[in-house]
Amino acid sequence: MLTKKLPHFQSFLLLVSRRAHRLTRQQYDVIVVGGGHAGTEAAAAAARMGAETLLVTQKVNTIGALSCNPSLGGVGKGQLVKEVDALDGLCGRAGDWAGIHFSILNRRKGPAVWGPRAQLDRQRYREFIQSELLGTPRLTVLEGSVEELLVTEPNPEEPGHHRVNGIRLGNGGHSISASSVILTTGTFLSGSLFVGQTTVPGGRIGDAPSSAGLSHTLKERLGLRTGRLRTGTPPRIVKDSVDFSLAVLHPPDSHPTPFSFMNKHTRCKPEEQLPCYLTQTTLGVERVVKESLHLNCHIQQDTKGPRYCPSIESRVLRFPGREHQVWLEPEGVTSELVYPQGLSMTMPPDMQLRLIREIPALHRAEIHTPGYGVQYDFVCPTQLSPALQVKSTQGLFLAGQINGTTGYEEAAAQGLWAGVNAARWALSMPPVALSRTESYIGVLIDDLVTRGVTEPYRMFTSRAEFRTSLRPDNADLRLTLKGFEEVGCVSSLRYHEAVRVRDNLQDALTALESIVLSTTNWRKRLPGVLISENKSATLSGMDVLNYNNGSFEMLASVFPELLSPYLEFSQRLKIEAVYRPHCDLQKKEIERIQKEESMSLPEDIDYFSLPVSLSQEVREILDRVRPSTLGAATRLQGITPAAIVHLLNYIRHSGQKDRRMFRNQQQQKVDKEKELCARNASLPN
Repeated sequence: MLTKKLPHFQSFLLLVSRRAHRLTRQQYDVIVVGGGHAGTEAAAAAARMGAETLLVTQKVNTIGALSCNPSLGGVGKGQLVKEVDALDGLCGRAGDWAGIHFSILNRRKGPAVWGPRAQLDRQRYREFIQSELLGTPRLTVLEGSVEELLVTEPNPEEPGHHRVNGIRLGNGGHSISASSVILTTGTFLSGSLFVGQTTVPGGRIGDAPSSAGLSHTLKERLGLRTGRLRTGTPPRIVKDSVDFSLAVLHPPDSHPTPFSFMNKHTRCKPEEQLPCYLTQTTLGVERVVKESLHLNCHIQQDTKGPRYCPSIESRVLRFPGREHQVWLEPEGVTSELVYPQGLSMTMPPDMQLRLIREIPALHRAEIHTPGYGVQYDFVCPTQLSPALQVKSTQGLFLAGQINGTTGYEEAAAQGLWAGVNAARWALSMPPVALSRTESYIGVLIDDLVTRGVTEPYRMFTSRAEFRTSLRPDNADLRLTLKGFEEVGCVSSLRYHEAVRVRDNLQDALTALESIVLSTTNWRKRLPGVLISENKSATLSGMDVLNYNNGSFEMLASVFPELLSPYLEFSQRLKIEAVYRPHCDLQKKEIERIQKEESMSLPEDIDYFSLPVSLSQEVREILDRVRPSTLGAATRLQGITPAAIVHLLNYIRHSGQKDRRMFRNQQQQKVDKEKELCARNASLPN
């Protein structure tokens, strides 16, 4: 898979519809607006589901572009990439193709919180994504801007006050119809760019701003609550102007670990990987920040920015007198630029140059492109269902930064799931949801739709209650089988590979459990494993594998006929042995949450007239967020345990009442049929 030849970019352009009148159809199942990480995953997922899909983007050559840092994955984020890949998404395989520096973060901790990460070649990543879209059946790409959504009266048989059934293109373009529309506008929704005291409309430097009509439709026509967030990006530095001898070398892992479960190796060979470098700010950096505050309108505003990826101005002002890390990261194999991770800034360009030259390794640095800030609108995500559909609007789905998140990985995860559900809506299939007990994607979406955001949301392993079960290594077993059998977004090729892996792992675990020896015997066979002499009980192969210095390779050398067929799964079996006791302890808690999540709350429920004991505050919270399940209601801030008990009793009572009504209706139907038969029997022949 990593040896395929990508088509030349010009070939991609030739097959893209530049104008609407060249489209072969004016009606699609799904239209995706935006070609970033959320949009590309959404379009590909919808097409894999069998929906005729149209991707509309302002510039085709920016499809799959890495707008900010040239990297993928990390702690929490790497888990999302693995899960997107397990559901047959694009970004994991793209990372394996474009990666030039692979590492596993958090190795000193347990495998459950390891963070697969890679530095990427920007051009290679973009080319891979564009190649994948080009080769996806039922997917059309159109270059253009969207002026507004087409809004009509809702289907009275479905919940919602409006219905979106297409888009109207800008610049005098005409309408294109669709059963569902996915908005993945990123930072372009009423976006503004900031450098120093200069402000211009836009969502990314070099690109045109989005249409004001789209924002107007969301706010005024659909009545959606929106907010304002900000982010930023650092200046790009000319590589030859950096003195790397004054920075600390950080080499990649000697053996790159692929993101994708379908790849055994990465495209970049171990010896071809590029290093990163670490340096630090100085007191001179702090001095330049303070001297330029009056020239920096972006930092003076109170719009919320990313807490875990703040600008250098924010870091210096919040933590004065400290040194701050700056990572010097390569932008590509042949790129002449360096990305200074940790130096996002919005001061005037001349002050930016002064600032970076206060860092020893950058004392002669030259700026290729200055850093800048972005402010943009987002839609409060509590207005979405777990399918990422707007609750009040039939056929409208949102994914990515428009939902208040930050990061490529968070956007890709939402895009894939929105694409799945938009296609299911268009194909008259019921929506599907991922539980927070089974995936980080489920945690991400549940956090968004139940808790909302007050600042750009980023994924961490600490957000997941069951992270010992939601590990990077087992995402395929958790999601690929479901993605094929229940959802429909996974190819048969990937499904059969996941089944092979599952069956082999089960057989290997059974074989390990079948090997039972006394501790004395184990010490003789495996002297390298430190088994206490005080232990007199018997141990299984699984028990021995649980020891820190025990490995599957050791066990296979002692029992080759039984275990050597499973050597390719050595690391996965070791991790499974370590975490199995913890996972077993969590099963009851997982079952409890799954039971709560299976208890649906009616979408049209009137919480203000509900005949149960709830405070006015609780009723207002429930009415505003409108959780889809009892489990979602338990995670709302301000909802008391007593309120949950009352809701539970109401659901049970309603369920019993509904069952009684159903039985009565069925009995009435049987009685009518008997009466009709009796009448027919009394009629003369």
